[in-house]
Amino acid sequence: MNILGDEKQASTQLTLVSHSLPFRKLIVLILEEDIKTIIEHWIRILGIKLGWINDFDKLVINYDILQCVNNIDYSILDSCQFICSGSDDKTIRVWNIDTNKQIQLLKGHSGYVNSVKFSLNYHFNYHRNVICSSSYDKTIRFWDVKYNQQLQIFNGHTSHVFGIEFSSFNGGRYLCSGSGDNTMRLWDVETSKSLHVFNGHTHNVFCVDFSPLQNNNINKDNKNNSIGIIGGNGYTICSGSFDDTICIWDIETTKQLIIFKGHEHWIRSVKYGSNELGNTILSGSQDTSVRLWDIRSGERIQIFNGHTRNVNIVEYSQFAVKNSEVGGSSNVICSGSGDNTIRFWDIRSSKKELYRIKGSNKDDEILCLKFLLFKNRENKNKINDNCGYDINMCHGSFKGPIHIWG
Repeated sequence: MNILGDEKQASTQLTLVSHSLPFRKLIVLILEEDIKTIIEHWIRILGIKLGWINDFDKLVINYDILQCVNNIDYSILDSCQFICSGSDDKTIRVWNIDTNKQIQLLKGHSGYVNSVKFSLNYHFNYHRNVICSSSYDKTIRFWDVKYNQQLQIFNGHTSHVFGIEFSSFNGGRYLCSGSGDNTMRLWDVETSKSLHVFNGHTHNVFCVDFSPLQNNNINKDNKNNSIGIIGGNGYTICSGSFDDTICIWDIETTKQLIIFKGHEHWIRSVKYGSNELGNTILSGSQDTSVRLWDIRSGERIQIFNGHTRNVNIVEYSQFAVKNSEVGGSSNVICSGSGDNTIRFWDIRSSKKELYRIKGSNKDDEILCLKFLLFKNRENKNKINDNCGYDINMCHGSFKGPIHIWG
């Protein structure tokens, strides 16, 4: 593990061992001065200071089933904390974090499980822990965790279904999916109907994301006002494709609004920023780079080089930095890669990484990661002093182990 600043050996790690194009150069001509102006704008708006991530502690627990873990998600219900995972073994597994035990094994897919998400709609409206999963078998399925029961199945895609995400508006009533049939679909969870098909990509749509919740458009029940056909007026979807492009789409009209070009290989992960970073998109690619994009200008803000293999996942980090000048939440992003590392970067500088976590020999490749809010375990990775929760990071790997750092 390489650490910028004080070097300290991490002492705690919670491990859940579970499921075991040719390059095409895209030349984008951007004036240096324009990029400099964009970067200076974000530094001024965010008041970014240079800092680095807090050191981690370490706890170890093992569940020994060795298959590739493609995706993980996290949920809290009735004060209990849960993690779910989707794997190449065609199953979804669920753990109770408080007891460190696997509580459910969901079977039914006939192909690899590519993505898993706890359903916000079922959580908010029915107080049930329900997981949505996508698979190589071309289907999307919903599962009741408590009763180990399949509730819904969405058919419509004509090839593998990859990334899925629930809408940030209307309490997660809508689901977006990306597929090997080169399309995205928007689904209504309540009616099980496919509402829109988004056409425009020329290769697999591997990852999708919804624009963040707009605070000026919600009521006290976290539901959007009835604006537009599905209540999604002003919201967009971002997609990353194996055609090497990132696209932004209008949810109501299905119109393609922006195309970001610059990556030289497949796009494996895209994420919208939130709060002050709400007008940014973060992307990770098979070309080994991480890039930050400005939605309003349509330009790349920053490129982060350092990984030596494909970048499989990118996230906006919630970890507090060590530098006391920065304050509670840092402007840090992180990325997980086929080079078996997770790296943290300051968005204002592409020169060097802030922090690096090296996976174990049992990992081989970092495929997915998720930031979690755990009940305080008396460690130092807190959002603030009064929240009662600590920030932890969970990642899944090619050879199966799931690790929780905190």
